[in-house]
Formats: sequence, C-alpha cells, structure tokens
Amino acid sequence: MTESARTQNRTENRTENRTENRNRTRTRVPDQTQILPVPGAVGELYDRLTLSAMRDGTFNPNVHIGYWDSPDSEATIDEAMDRLTDVFIDWLKADSSSHVLDLGCGVGGPGLRVVSHTGARVTGISISEEQIKTANRLAAEAGLADRAVFRHGDAMGLPFSDGAFDAVMALESVCHMPDREQVFTEVARVLAPGGRLVLTDVFDRHPRKAVRHPGIDKFCRDLMSTTADIDDYVALLHRCGLRLRGILDITEQTTLRLAEELARAATAEDRPAAMNEGNFDFTDEDAFRPSDLAGADDFGCLLVIAERP
Repeated sequence: MTESARTQNRTENRTENRTENRNRTRTRVPDQTQILPVPGAVGELYDRLTLSAMRDGTFNPNVHIGYWDSPDSEATIDEAMDRLTDVFIDWLKADSSSHVLDLGCGVGGPGLRVVSHTGARVTGISISEEQIKTANRLAAEAGLADRAVFRHGDAMGLPFSDGAFDAVMALESVCHMPDREQVFTEVARVLAPGGRLVLTDVFDRHPRKAVRHPGIDKFCRDLMSTTADIDDYVALLHRCGLRLRGILDITEQTTLRLAEELARAATAEDRPAAMNEGNFDFTDEDAFRPSDLAGADDFGCLLVIAERP
C-alpha cells in the first residue's frame, strides 16, 4: 500500500469514527437505554394497525391523544382528539395562503381538519403505506384532494426543497423516529423563514422514579418509540436551527386524562375506534394496551412551538 493510500485510509477511518461518535451522542438518553425505532419496521407496524382498525369498516381518522382544556371538561375522547388538532391550528398561524407539512400524518384526520378550518394546503407524509392510501381516500371522499395530498416518505430525509413550507405539524410522531436531531434539522431546512413547527412529544417526567411505570416500557417497546430528553430539548431545537417559542408540559390535559377516560370506558363499545384495544393486535400476552398507561404520571407529554428565524 502506498503512503497516500494509507493516509487516505486513516482519514476515512477518523471521519467514520467522528460520525459514529456524533450519532451515539445524538441518540443517547441519560439514565436509561432505549431501543431506537427503525423506520421500515415502524411503517410495517402502522400498516398492520391501520388494517386492523379498518377491519370492521369503521375507525377514527385521528390516531393521536386528546386534549381536555380543564379538569372539569366534559368532552368525549373523540371531541378531545379534535380539540388537540385545534390547539395545533391555533399555534400554527396558518391561513389560506399557507402550505403546511404534516409530519407523520397518520390517516390524515388532523391534516384534513387543518384544511377545512384554515383553507391552507396540506402535504402529509407517513412511513406507513397503508396510512397514506387511507389518507388520500379520505381526502377524496371529503372533496379536499385538491388541498390535501399525502405521500409515503421518511422524516429522516424529507423529499422536499428548502423553504417549501410555511408551517410543520407533528402530532405524536417524532417519538417513532430514530434521531430527533436529524428530523428537526430537516424540518428547519424545509421551513421558510418565520415558519412554525408545532409538535407533541413524549418524555420521562421529573422527578424520575426509581422504577419507571411498566406501561411506558410496553408503549416504547411495542409501538417502537423513545421518550425525549427533556433537559436537552431547548438546546436540541437551537442546534437544528430553530428558535423556541414555547414549551409546555400538557400531561394532565392529555395522556393522564386519556388514561382516566379509557379506564371509565369499561367496554370496547364505549371507546373510540382508534382506542379499541383489539386494534393493538400484538401476539404477546404482555403486549401494550392503552389502558396500561393508567396512572403513569411519569409518562409526560410536551407541546412544543418553534420557528425558523
């Protein structure tokens, strides 16, 4: 081997090592080990869950948690799901001139609500092909296919040009992606200057318990998710070129209240189709069910608002 070849090999090795170390740092979560989601596997999971939810011909187009404005709110779970989308709409500041990216769009329910309430154009992406098929069908049935388009894609490498969107929304989708930093860097790239990012994410609430609630581990394992590092979240956004506008712990209004409502809904008939535990069609007897999160006050939910400067 020539000296120049040896030098090139050493340079390549150092570059690979730096990249590997940087990736490990980005995905490390203090005090616990988390298994990072694999996009293709997440897509297959949600293909299966989508088909399971449609098995009887009815399902809820909202595949996310609800939001109750106050402890005495009498909203149903379905109404609370729509309310969370409305909270997003309020923070997005979108109008009929806006182009909104729905990152991890599910079967399109929130995106279609954004279109109908604001007149904005929406492009949604999901790693699940079945979700995309369903979302485009629902858009056509609602007469909104000219304003809402859904396509298969990976948030780790968005197939869009720089500055293509005026706003980005992500309802509980970032937790299924293996590298939040890479995703937020992509979001900053495709946002136009002044464009907003509004998202919900899950995290381990402080003070951390010596033994984490077992439902959280089941959730992360079977729904291929990770919990965010709350201590690093603001710095993470800044590293990715985004400016923080707000960060709120909305656990009491969302995940805790949803668990309480599901506990009250003793029969499957009382639950929204999206929360029918039969839809979580895992073969393991110890598999996750939404009711497993009942009382899990250490399973937090964040509402984050950021913008591209």
